Amino acid sequence: MTPSSHTLYNQCRILTAGLALVLASCQTAPTLQPDNIDTILGEMTTEEKIMLVVGAGNEEFTGYGNTKKIVPGAAGTTAPIPRLGITPTVLTDGPAGLRIDTLREGESRRYYHTGFPIGTALACTWNTELMQQVGEAIGNEAHEYGLDLIFAPGMNLHRDPLGGRNFEYYSEDPLLTGKMAAAFVKGIQANGVGATLKHYAVNNQETNRKDVDIRIAQRPLRELYLRGFEIAVREAQPWSVMSAYNSINGQQCMESRDLLTTILRRDWGFDGMVVSDWAAPGWRDSGKEIWAGNDLLAPGSEEQRQEIAQALHAGKLSEADLDTCVRRMLRFVTRTPRFQQYAFSNAPDLKAHARRSLEAAEEGIVLLENRNQTLPLASSVKRVGMFGIASYNFLAVGTGSGNVKTPHTKNLEEGFALVGIQTNAKVAERYRKVIADSLARRSNDPLGYEAMPEIAIDDADITASAEEDDAAIITIGRSCGEGADRRADTQYRLSQLETEVIEKVCNAFHAKHKPVVVVLNVSGVVEVASWRTKPDAVVLSWLLGQEGGEAVCRMLKGEVCPSGRLSMTFPVAYEDCNTHDNFPYDFQGPKAIGNYTKIPRNPAIKNVHYTDYKEGIYVGYRYFDTYGRRVSYPFGYGLSYTQFGYADAQCKALPEGGYEVSVRVTNTGNCAGKEVVQLYAPVRDLKHQLIGFGKTRMLKPGEAETLRIRFTPRDLSYFDETQNAWVLAAGDYPIEVAANSRDTKAHTSLHIEADKVLEKVAGKL
Repeated sequence: MTPSSHTLYNQCRILTAGLALVLASCQTAPTLQPDNIDTILGEMTTEEKIMLVVGAGNEEFTGYGNTKKIVPGAAGTTAPIPRLGITPTVLTDGPAGLRIDTLREGESRRYYHTGFPIGTALACTWNTELMQQVGEAIGNEAHEYGLDLIFAPGMNLHRDPLGGRNFEYYSEDPLLTGKMAAAFVKGIQANGVGATLKHYAVNNQETNRKDVDIRIAQRPLRELYLRGFEIAVREAQPWSVMSAYNSINGQQCMESRDLLTTILRRDWGFDGMVVSDWAAPGWRDSGKEIWAGNDLLAPGSEEQRQEIAQALHAGKLSEADLDTCVRRMLRFVTRTPRFQQYAFSNAPDLKAHARRSLEAAEEGIVLLENRNQTLPLASSVKRVGMFGIASYNFLAVGTGSGNVKTPHTKNLEEGFALVGIQTNAKVAERYRKVIADSLARRSNDPLGYEAMPEIAIDDADITASAEEDDAAIITIGRSCGEGADRRADTQYRLSQLETEVIEKVCNAFHAKHKPVVVVLNVSGVVEVASWRTKPDAVVLSWLLGQEGGEAVCRMLKGEVCPSGRLSMTFPVAYEDCNTHDNFPYDFQGPKAIGNYTKIPRNPAIKNVHYTDYKEGIYVGYRYFDTYGRRVSYPFGYGLSYTQFGYADAQCKALPEGGYEVSVRVTNTGNCAGKEVVQLYAPVRDLKHQLIGFGKTRMLKPGEAETLRIRFTPRDLSYFDETQNAWVLAAGDYPIEVAANSRDTKAHTSLHIEADKVLEKVAGKL
């Protein structure tokens, strides 16, 4: 179309749309109701249909969404069509709590929202009941602040330890991911607001995320990267799924009918709406996105509306395909609180939610090392010397769309005060001054802030602290976020300065026969093998939300018995990961966020323009355990202050289908605690994979509970690429009842008589 004809076309389109609206206004139009969607669809003009499937847009496109419309700071809104009773809806981030503005123009009050632990920390609870309660709290805040849809949970796999967005995601395992996500979705949607699974699919790297092609075989695609989404769709019926930026085998996710319609809807039965990730015009073909099954193009722009109109005019997009998306959008609108005229209060119970955040933080902490029962700290420990910037500037959440503007963030200094332990004021003052100077230089950033650089501490201060204090705490801080992957040299490995602080503090305190504890306030896996034997205890706190400092100190004092277990493997060295040759761990190009410039493809750059998933099904523990590779900590690992015995493990088939393993778990130690029980079984070509898990209630010393963990034939099956089907192979299946993937406590088994095709699927990428 020439520029002149394009202008003429637009003028005609505007005149036609205007005439249609005038004529429509002369008649009494029906009003949208849940039971008259097809009637409303029949009344809509083409212009109105296009308005509904393209977001209302931000005043200024920022790439991450920060609208001032309706609820300030929300990620975006949908367009209203008042003549038909179609109300706007408000869409918000995120996975660790809402991301909206706390300050509003002309008002003095603050609209705070609770900061919860990051997704990885939540997954390390292995507690689906608690996960659902966290979802309920976040959903309630959305409901009371007038929001309709939450862009959470994030649930791509931790394919590689350096994935920049791993902190938002749950695990390297799809079963754990799917089960935790399903519980989270159920909790959110119990409030009558929607949840969104993201980013669908195979969005495992941030580097060039809008323009990278993921090359992957069908079996790992189905068994690993789609499986968690499938579980959450089938078990929780989310209102929405967000399509990813990247391509899969040459098909862009947002333009892939195979992915968004055939697999998601036909194979899995998804009945909600699909929203695009925040895409600027020029990156995608808007008409093709609608054809593929993207029901809402977000955040929305006039250029996208024009592209859809042009696609209809050129015959590249049918009215029927547009109507399909419009119908789903109308159904979505009718489900929302805003459509149902809910009188939101703007006053959620933040105190109750803070308590829930604290509980989740306590269960997400993983105790990695505890030599000589250093923890819990002895009653003789009255004062500690705290080292490391993060001890005083404790990191709560990640950056990007997973950021939360919390009402407060409790650091370790505040946490120790709450449990009755003093901290060395002289050492603290040195760190406080540096932190204050750094904060004064910061400009406002709605995406949140990176961790502050570590500082050197005088040897004399360390020596004096070892003389005066009863124990030392060293905190290592690492943040990360949307837009870039982590680097092996600076974010996986500790810096020379950090290792020197550990060395010097350990030497000084051990010379006085006093313990040293390292706290890892980190967003992802870090290297531990080179230094973990130096301190007496190592605590993996993750980023624990606004109550994190209190949670850690309650655990150090012994008021909480650690029950967190790793949702990923800690390798000895990054190079031990079989993904490292096919991951951009050292890329130093532009940050992949916002409206960034495309990286030229001449030539195409490995792991930037394309990434080959050559490892196939061997990701995380599936690789390390199958091939017997050394690790620092295995998948599912975590220590406790007590011990547990396992007995009477049995497996039985259930009359309604599926299987159940029962096992009696007894607290054989000296303090109350919870245990995570994990079931593993061999699946074709794999030593084993997780097929089920459960967590006990709080068991007192000597108390027992019989856990009953269910799993399905699909949990034991593999994806046969030749048949495009899930197959359960015949044979004996030894089942490991385990404390982690390398610590089996009891055994049981089941027998499958003959090979069985469980489900043939239609989709193929």
